[in-house]
Amino acid sequence: MSEKKSPFITYFIIVIAALGYFVDIYDLILFNVVKKESLEMIMTGASPEVLKSTGIFLFNMQMLGMVLGGLLWGVWGDKKGRLSVLFGSILLYSAANIINAFVTTVPMYAIVRVIAGIGLAGELGAGITLVSETMSKEKRGYGTMIIVSFGALGAVAAALVGANGQALGNFLGGIFNATFANWQVAYILGGVMGLCLLLLRVGTIESGMFRNIQQSEVSKGDIRMLFNNKERFFKYLNCILIGLPIWYFIGLIVANSELIWAKDLQVQGKVVNGTALMYAYIGLSVGDVFSGLISQILRSRRKVVFIYLALSIVLMTYYLFFATGISLQGFYILSFFVGCATGYWAIFVTIAAEQFGTNIRSTVTNTTPNFVRGSVPLITLLFQFLTAHLHSNILSAFILGLLCLGLSLWAISRAKETFAKDLDYTEQYP
Repeated sequence: MSEKKSPFITYFIIVIAALGYFVDIYDLILFNVVKKESLEMIMTGASPEVLKSTGIFLFNMQMLGMVLGGLLWGVWGDKKGRLSVLFGSILLYSAANIINAFVTTVPMYAIVRVIAGIGLAGELGAGITLVSETMSKEKRGYGTMIIVSFGALGAVAAALVGANGQALGNFLGGIFNATFANWQVAYILGGVMGLCLLLLRVGTIESGMFRNIQQSEVSKGDIRMLFNNKERFFKYLNCILIGLPIWYFIGLIVANSELIWAKDLQVQGKVVNGTALMYAYIGLSVGDVFSGLISQILRSRRKVVFIYLALSIVLMTYYLFFATGISLQGFYILSFFVGCATGYWAIFVTIAAEQFGTNIRSTVTNTTPNFVRGSVPLITLLFQFLTAHLHSNILSAFILGLLCLGLSLWAISRAKETFAKDLDYTEQYP
């Protein structure tokens, strides 16, 4: 059995994991906030279409890095421990962030975004795994709720710093006798925050459940275990599909607020992408608080996901068909409510952690959210395909949304309830 931790150690682990996810989301969202400014500086004189296509390419490179990082850190966490992932991932993306402030070409930018994506991929899964294995089975939902709810506010910080980095830029310029643009300041700050957090993590301790199997002969971090057993495979697939609608809304709807929906919905005012993302992530944070609390009250993960998927269907329908001519402030408030309706990210990742044994838990908990994030390029391609045939962004987004939400409903209907499940066990090969 796993050893009991003192309350202080448990709280410390939650705080460290929450701060890590804050920096994770800061960097994940930061690129969408500063891509226009950074590319205009790097690609002086490039046309809007070239800037747009380059931005999509770089975002896809970041998502590719996150998929690769999910696999790398997941397996590493099961083989070498959860703590090594927490340290290694934050060191990698902190270094990548600082380097990103000084890129001068698109190929350099792309390489750094892949490296940053690999680093980013380890934070959430390692933190959720460690907290799930440390807290009592009845209360661990509170821990994951705090991590994700606080972490989502990193998007707010990214939006504010990305748009208002002049003061810090002037400070850095005085030290280094150089001029720093807002986007460079934003990347440097992300890297510095990560390095500071790295120092705070020195006092964190390893999961007792992992230590109990560390020297055993049981197969650890073998990703083949997720595919060589039919029941495990479909359980894993269900975990991924449950979270699909969240990144449909973030990656397709909110992330394209300025480019697509401001025009199609005839928003009365100039929409700023970073502001729309900020409002949506505030909504996600609020939604995650309530989804965590409701889960504890109902003593169920599945019921909460059903509730949030129903709310998502309502919000998607209103957003696409009934929000035409909305005011600018109304549009941002609507983005907030879209975030609230999809704020079950904490429950989604907790479900993944609770479905599998200790020897494969890190692999699942790291790969599941990153495969969902990595679905954004595929969702975008399907959207472009539908738009080319239907000649309607709104109808294409609605059909694609129904597909994502339908798959998620199907998956959660098949998933087993895991509230208060004992996690101190291992999966047997095969």
